[in-house]
Amino acid sequence: MWLYLWFKLPSAGFWGLRVRSCTTTKGEVSIPYNWFTQNPFRSTYFAAQCGAAEMSTGLLAMAAIRGSGPVSMLVTQVEAVFTKKATGLVVFTCEEGQQIINAVERVVNSGEAQTITVSSVGVQQNNGQEVARMRITWSFKGK
Repeated sequence: MWLYLWFKLPSAGFWGLRVRSCTTTKGEVSIPYNWFTQNPFRSTYFAAQCGAAEMSTGLLAMAAIRGSGPVSMLVTQVEAVFTKKATGLVVFTCEEGQQIINAVERVVNSGEAQTITVSSVGVQQNNGQEVARMRITWSFKGK
């Protein structure tokens, strides 16, 4: 996975994103707080957090597309709410894989493009506090 990140998503590799777990319905990605991810305010840079959140949903999208035929995927919108300073390891979790699977199946069955918005919640591991909540909109269409 590390090698894949460095060649396909170098910023994710640079930030130290790690896939904690991935099933068809749930994706978890962690991001450390360190020199590579910090901002001048001594917390994790918002773009790095968005990258981790997007990856937690993108893993599920890639899993849904795999073996379904020629379907393309693209992020079309990102909404973010930051509720606390992220000053430690944060894990972003998306548990909406079934909705993504359903959207991909609709593309395959109907041939019409589909969009779906899914959530990823970032929780700081040292204290269990939610630090961010992201809504990622994915577009799927047949090639």
